[in-house]
Amino acid sequence: MTTTTTSLSDALSSAIAKSRLRLLPFLILMYVLAFIDRANVGYARSFLQADTGLGDAAFAFGASIFFIGYACFEVPSNLMLHRLGARVWLCRIMVTWGLVSAAMMFADSATAFYVLRFLLGVAEAGFFPGIILYLTYWFPAQSRGQALGMFYFGLPLALVLGGPLSGWLLEFHGVFGMSNWQFLFVVEGLLASLVGIAAYFYLVDRPRAARWLSEEEKGALEGKLAEEEARKQGQGPHGFLSALRSGQVLKFCLVYFTVQMSVYGVVFYLPTRIASFLDGNVGLSVGLITAIPWLCALVVTRLVTRYADRSGQHRRLAVCMLAMAAAGIAASALSPNLTFAVIAFCFAASGFVSVQPLFWTIPTSYLSGAAAASGIALINSLGNLGGFVAPNLKTLMETQFGDPRAGMFALAVVAVFGALMICRLNTPSSKSQPLKPARAA
Repeated sequence: MTTTTTSLSDALSSAIAKSRLRLLPFLILMYVLAFIDRANVGYARSFLQADTGLGDAAFAFGASIFFIGYACFEVPSNLMLHRLGARVWLCRIMVTWGLVSAAMMFADSATAFYVLRFLLGVAEAGFFPGIILYLTYWFPAQSRGQALGMFYFGLPLALVLGGPLSGWLLEFHGVFGMSNWQFLFVVEGLLASLVGIAAYFYLVDRPRAARWLSEEEKGALEGKLAEEEARKQGQGPHGFLSALRSGQVLKFCLVYFTVQMSVYGVVFYLPTRIASFLDGNVGLSVGLITAIPWLCALVVTRLVTRYADRSGQHRRLAVCMLAMAAAGIAASALSPNLTFAVIAFCFAASGFVSVQPLFWTIPTSYLSGAAAASGIALINSLGNLGGFVAPNLKTLMETQFGDPRAGMFALAVVAVFGALMICRLNTPSSKSQPLKPARAA
């Protein structure tokens, strides 16, 4: 290897390491708050239903209608981020969703609950695909799996921290005249808005504007990213409409739909499932126990994504992780005691958390330019409709078969179907290459 090549490779590695250290902790914090505000309705459920008279079917519909608003505005929101930059647009998203989440304190009827959950989806639309797109501006394919994996730490961290936090906030009754569930929504919503304001001053749109990178590091990183963009334009769609019409993108949507069904089928019902083995009430003790599966998912995701980047086996590992999630979901329905249930949820959470960063390495290595902005948003928006279908499917199966286990079995079958579809994905990006030193430009 020549001195020039070695120098360029070192500069690229240094730029990636600095960008990872600078950007990912803050992005993880943003994701933690996003997911807490999305899923805290699961912790507030019993108190909200008691105060408002919402039935189980009405709660399931209200919890899931979030994803309808989310899906409708994903693509235009991500195109705005592509045009205006992440700093401005992610700030806008976080501030507005935090305010709407805080306004959930006014969900004192079924209609108000439905409207506010829908508006929360509208406000948050574009956040997650915006972050995925933003990471493609900073991390080449050879390190993107680990970057995505670290960002996905936000999901288990949200549930590790969000469970005890939500449980603790529910201990407060009558603060400022609010019920405990109202206090929960106000505190967690306003916290998101404050971090959104900080994002405007902290984030940087592109490597060229990063003050923490040297000129040599900027050149190496931008050169590598430009090289990948040129390659992607030759193998996949690179325009807005071509991405929306792409059959391959629709396959990605369907796969991600099955993944999200497994995620939200568990997230919305894990607290009450754990509580059923205790005194039946969701509080701090339940929040602490539900943190265990997410801690396990943190460790597994880190190990799996590191191995995937080194071996290039992103797709094969994604299949294994989603199959493991299916097994854990099915086992959770058969749990005879608390210990068995927690172990089953550890397998489920580790599987469906780690499969997601592995999955996203495939479409992000296939899409470029405006196609990346629209395609990633379309995959995420249609895929997240799984969050709408999952709780309703679970309720339907339980009612249809008269068995409380039937809903989780149905979600496990969906996850198996998703694993089989990943096996059949056939794109240039599915043959990922292991991490290698960068070549000279």
